[in-house]
Amino acid sequence: MKYRNFDFSSIRNHSRELRKNMTESEKILWEELRGRKPAGYKFLRQHPILYKGNLIRYNYFIADFYCHSKNAVIELDGPVHQTTMEYDHFRDSELQYLGINILRIRNDELINIKKVLSRIESFLNKLPDNK
Repeated sequence: MKYRNFDFSSIRNHSRELRKNMTESEKILWEELRGRKPAGYKFLRQHPILYKGNLIRYNYFIADFYCHSKNAVIELDGPVHQTTMEYDHFRDSELQYLGINILRIRNDELINIKKVLSRIESFLNKLPDNK
């Protein structure tokens, strides 16, 4: 891909700002994902993913958690996602077009973190390795 007219420093700064200001739910899940805890899979938090927005330039999404080895994204959905369903659908379709697998988890599911981690591990184990 050729990334003309793209300000990578602003994307990097946006990601860093989101990492500094993670939600409580993101902090809870990050503690469980960091350090390759779930079955040895490495995750990045607040990871930018570029996609072709139009003919002139690229756009980006920032995934809550990204696993490169499985080309997978885990998104936490809080109450705000009840009002952004159309955008979430668009985002999911763009990510799927890029070959990225998405697992959405509602914040309230984190009450049973063991069940969530089991679901994440099962999701990742079903995916082929990213080449």
